[in-house]
Amino acid sequence: MQPVDIPYIDATEDGPAALVRADFVRFQAIIDAGTAHYGRLAMNAGDHLSRRWLARQETPRAAEIAEIAAVAGRPGAWLLNLSYEWTCTTGAGPDPGGRSNRMLRTLDWPLNGLGRTVVVAKFQGLAGDYFNVTWPGFVGVATAMAPDRFSAALNQPPMRRWTRSCWLDWLINRNKLWRRQATPPTHLLRRMFDECRSYVEARRMLIETPLSIPAFFTLSGTEPEQSCLIEREEDGATVHDGPSACANHWIERAVPGRYRGIDSPGRRQQMLETRDGSPDGFDWVTPPILNETTRVAVVADAGRGYLAVRGYERDGLATRDFVKPATNR
Repeated sequence: MQPVDIPYIDATEDGPAALVRADFVRFQAIIDAGTAHYGRLAMNAGDHLSRRWLARQETPRAAEIAEIAAVAGRPGAWLLNLSYEWTCTTGAGPDPGGRSNRMLRTLDWPLNGLGRTVVVAKFQGLAGDYFNVTWPGFVGVATAMAPDRFSAALNQPPMRRWTRSCWLDWLINRNKLWRRQATPPTHLLRRMFDECRSYVEARRMLIETPLSIPAFFTLSGTEPEQSCLIEREEDGATVHDGPSACANHWIERAVPGRYRGIDSPGRRQQMLETRDGSPDGFDWVTPPILNETTRVAVVADAGRGYLAVRGYERDGLATRDFVKPATNR
């Protein structure tokens, strides 16, 4: 199939609901992809459980998902908003010109169609505007850039290992998640972009806010030295200040787990080797960072106001590049 354009949608007035109304066809395509991946029965059950769980959490996003679910008229909105079955590779460090800090990022997810349906949405919070790399119907933030403030992205840690059985470990982890009352990681990133006016404020929020599940946060500021990787458990954090690279395994915290995605150590190593020297663009997106589940690649530089996004599918390039040019700095 021929690459398509990545839409730019101004959602500063109505947020995520505006994305659904602006591109209902893309929204329905995402629900279709979720149904094909999880199955109709799982989508129904997952929606029911996700709605019940979110009602007990410390997040204001339930009303937004309820509005989106009503527009959908079928199961999927609740489950897909709380599904964290993706893997990612992320790096942050000084941009090649030494003017600011830059984040490189890929998101991998085996849902077919996500690469072709990615959008760039302009959101507005109390702290200012930001550009969210997202999909119609998704209320959280997984990757975004706020000009003159920061860029940030979420990676998923390994599934915690408790037994020899992967399925039993999954059930134990889901039971612990069910009993936990705290903020989902994608909702915390949304809150951070909405409320934090500086890199320092954002770093503090990502370190101190209790989470519903573990997460890796990469934060990239506006100055060359402003970046960090935050390895988060629910109530604890290890912070790696300075240039970083992150995939889907713990670097310092001793948490037994099961690797996610394709060659997590190899992806992180390649990011370490290519992060600083790659020009703006996507020359760095090569195997193993690029693999059959890669759906989105992003270059974000908040100091220069630069954002580039590209979508992929299993068979290769899915979109033409979206580029928000850098401002003078």
